[in-house]
Amino acid sequence: MPTADPSPDLPSRYAAVHERAMRDPEGFWLDAARAIDWTTEPTRAFKPKSGPYGRWFPDGALNACWNAVDRHVAGGRAEQVAIRYDSPATGTKRAITYADLLREVSALAAVLADLGVGRGDRVILYMPMVPEALFGMLACARIGAVHSVVFGGFAANELSVRIEDAAPKVVLAASCGIEPSRVVAYKPLLDAALATARHKPAACLILQRPQALASLVEGRDRDWAEAVAAAEGRKPDCVPMAATDPLYVLYTSGTTGKPKGVVRDTGGYLVALSWSMSNLYGVQPGETYFCASDIGWVVGHSYIVYAPLLHGCTTVLYEGKPVGTPDPGAFWRVVAETGTVCLFTAPTALRAIKKEDSKGSHVAGHDLSRFRTLFLAGERADPASVAWAERVLDRPVVDHWWQTETGWPIAGNPVGLGLLPVKHGSTCVPMPGYDVQVLDEGGKPVPAGTMGTIAIRLPLPPGCLPTLWGSDTRMRTSYLETFPGWYDTSDAGVIDADGYITVLGRTDDIINVAGHRLSTGGMEAVLSSHPDVAECAVIGIRDALKGEAPCGFVVLKAQVARDPAEIERELVAKVRDEIGPVAAFKLALTVQRLPKTRSGKILRATMKRIADHEPWTMPATIDDAGVLDEIGESLKARGIGEG
Repeated sequence: MPTADPSPDLPSRYAAVHERAMRDPEGFWLDAARAIDWTTEPTRAFKPKSGPYGRWFPDGALNACWNAVDRHVAGGRAEQVAIRYDSPATGTKRAITYADLLREVSALAAVLADLGVGRGDRVILYMPMVPEALFGMLACARIGAVHSVVFGGFAANELSVRIEDAAPKVVLAASCGIEPSRVVAYKPLLDAALATARHKPAACLILQRPQALASLVEGRDRDWAEAVAAAEGRKPDCVPMAATDPLYVLYTSGTTGKPKGVVRDTGGYLVALSWSMSNLYGVQPGETYFCASDIGWVVGHSYIVYAPLLHGCTTVLYEGKPVGTPDPGAFWRVVAETGTVCLFTAPTALRAIKKEDSKGSHVAGHDLSRFRTLFLAGERADPASVAWAERVLDRPVVDHWWQTETGWPIAGNPVGLGLLPVKHGSTCVPMPGYDVQVLDEGGKPVPAGTMGTIAIRLPLPPGCLPTLWGSDTRMRTSYLETFPGWYDTSDAGVIDADGYITVLGRTDDIINVAGHRLSTGGMEAVLSSHPDVAECAVIGIRDALKGEAPCGFVVLKAQVARDPAEIERELVAKVRDEIGPVAAFKLALTVQRLPKTRSGKILRATMKRIADHEPWTMPATIDDAGVLDEIGESLKARGIGEG
């Protein structure tokens, strides 16, 4: 396999590598699979007539925890630091070696086994950015359980629907999470979720944090520290899992209001992650990798937990913010202190740092001599911010693109194969295994430079979702039926004559708020449940910091005589309570009517163009042309849009 060579002065090996993966996927991915320890070596890479579009390494067996932990202890990395925990939120730092990690994971796996958790059982984690969260994920993998992490910022009802869908045997939770200005009690949210969920887990294991101790429910809740201490020294065996067995389920927003449980298989995922660490990110075993995300998102799963540990790296677990903990130099401090060679964060974080430190003065004073590359993903990286980072860091800045569903990057600039020329605004080229095309509405590829729907020719490469939890049918209808033979990314964009991909935005009603994919349909459901609201529409409008921010338009019922401003405040609070602060919903506008086509479809795309200061034309199908002027005036009154 190619080795990492981040030097931009050498010619890239990308073209040859990608061509081989397209020409001989069987051989390419079987070769890549040799980087993984298997209990049963796969003899074939792909089985096409299995599942919605096929399955990877169908006759292979392995264990993810063994590959991420045990084999490194056995192979000489026992005393190497596996996890560097840095928590400016609590003033805590901790270095956890691979040997420490094995002891912690083994004891927790024994606790889970004693609670009746076994192969195929589900375990939900509702945890902040603490080492125990990683121990929990790996402990599940060790005994063959399927973990499902729910982001700690989600409200009780969002947690409840995930509990109902996953039907976990056990829930792992912390008593609280810590924000720069407040402590967020998790346990009351968990209790409320369990009170409304029809499925009741057998037990909850609660990590008590001193910032907010939780009350335990007798007979159901157990103290994490006490349970693990009692299991100290026990070491359950790693359970061999079929490569096609699920490693985890990660829920993403669905347009129907019901979240979609993205399934991640075990074998294909580990192979793809392993390939990406050296070839895309240009990182070698033993080096330090810092992904400034959250384990509640796919980025955290892949590049805080599994990929760095799988690759024998030191991974940084950061419980803090890019600014405010304590200043906009927080990331550079961590990079310097840990010897990070590669930092992966969201454009939102970069914009926040740039806003607070436009001259880059907080970079000075930190030893970044080992730091080589900054990677960005989560939403589109604006060229101005990328250019700013290139200037103040004097390092390559790589914008790359992927989705919860794919589990690893679809496109990027492959540092490990040799950097390609940078085009600001583009996420560069497809990774091996991804045949990416832009299609028109009829499913035909369009000429270079023409905008359309970005699609990936089937089969998807290893690491991508094989299906949705409990529903092959929903997998097909959500992703595979729009363009038969293709996976529909639901992203719009263009591919230029050099094969560079530029992602322009979503084609459906999923908006991207600071890297968090959120359903406008879900927010509309919350708004419409208010007793004074007759109808509503939510759009994502351009936001300089977060990429997009939701804006709700509501039409009040005819008999309502209350102050609209008061209702708007209630609606903002309602979305925060029912979806969570992660939605960043701060703007609700009462309007007399919504623009619609004659068939009753709300013209959300046109509303968005008005709000984003983009040119727009009067749709021919609009029922009442004057309503768009009214929408524009409402936005203008709040300082948004062109009026």
